[in-house]
Amino acid sequence: MLDIRLIRNDPGGVAAALARRGEAYDLKGVLEIDSRRRELTAEVESRVAEMRRGSKLIGGLKKEGKETEVAEILEKNERLKEEIKAFETGLEEAEAAFGERMLEFPNAPHETTPEGNSEADNRLERVWGEKPALDFEPRAHDDLGAALGILDMKRAAKIAGARFALLRGTGARLERALINFMLDFHTGERGYTEWLPPFMVNAQAMTGTGQLPKFEEDLFKISGDQYYLIPTAEVPVTNIHREEILDGRAFPLKYTAYTPCFRSEAGSYGKDTRGLIRQHQFNKVELVKFALAETSYEELESLTADAEEILRRLGLHYRVVTLCTGDLGFSAAKTYDIEVWLPSQGTYREISSCSNFEDFQARRARIRCRPGPGSKPEYVHTLNGSALAVGRTLVAILENFQQKDGSVIVPEALRGYMGGLEVIEPGEDPAG
Repeated sequence: MLDIRLIRNDPGGVAAALARRGEAYDLKGVLEIDSRRRELTAEVESRVAEMRRGSKLIGGLKKEGKETEVAEILEKNERLKEEIKAFETGLEEAEAAFGERMLEFPNAPHETTPEGNSEADNRLERVWGEKPALDFEPRAHDDLGAALGILDMKRAAKIAGARFALLRGTGARLERALINFMLDFHTGERGYTEWLPPFMVNAQAMTGTGQLPKFEEDLFKISGDQYYLIPTAEVPVTNIHREEILDGRAFPLKYTAYTPCFRSEAGSYGKDTRGLIRQHQFNKVELVKFALAETSYEELESLTADAEEILRRLGLHYRVVTLCTGDLGFSAAKTYDIEVWLPSQGTYREISSCSNFEDFQARRARIRCRPGPGSKPEYVHTLNGSALAVGRTLVAILENFQQKDGSVIVPEALRGYMGGLEVIEPGEDPAG
């Protein structure tokens, strides 16, 4: 949520910042509602103050025997009460309208976010490693997985439908190995605290991180109930501190969590329908940080580096791009996408997004901190990033480490989690 004080003081500047996203936003309407609610608040407060002044006089007037004056004050207070009720009704309506309008505005892009209209305008920051030198036609991960006997899309469709997967045997173990490897690295070497949050959240949690109300069609909601299945661990982990005032001296707070993620993929019909790239359910290890405003961009760099290190230790070639204003997520001020190389597609695919939301989510979720003893509470800056999307990491391993005979080499960093297994050989499906 944007700062209404900034909108009041510099509506032109805010409008220009939002226009960098490629869409015009009407600030006049929200300013009119804001003015109305401030007027109504003043009307209520002035009448409450007048009632208090009158009530303070009653005791003394009674002692002096001035019952007529007391009766006049009591009568006036009753009238003021009715006026207050009327103004409070209008104020409630104005506050509701104000809240709804404020939730419609995206975050303003950071000044270092490049201008652009689509992913074609994203800025390349760096490249790590080299593309695998395969002397044969690379096979797609879903074909490899099926041939190895570790991935079954047909039976998954029978059980649930399209965009679901079954991992079997070594495939299931590889997924679990990746989760444990990522969590062990982030907690053991980078100092993140691990959480295991609920996989369902309420509407307030979704609103706090920016999924509601704008992206409701992308979410899975439990029919007849208040709960939503989480699209990412960012939602429950960020909301751990909703409506709290934290000790800023302990910042940054660094959290990590593994969760399954659930997305309806509304609007993506016909896109990435094969394999594990775009699923309704997938696993992910997430990083979340709570930081002070003055250090949050340093924390974004270190968070992104933590995500990159997973790919480096797995030996996977990748690049990092800064998203342009037209490709930037609704809540983000700046985002780095980490894209891993997929040989079968001959292109890079996103495997992590690392974002600084500044105080946008904190205002929606009312997360504040005191930077020092006795200091006034201020909104924190929140950050998050995937480290990594587990299914896409599995995809990258299958494709980049495939061999001509159809086997796949297990990255050395994972072998301890795989019972020492070095190569995944084609297996036999016991069901035929």
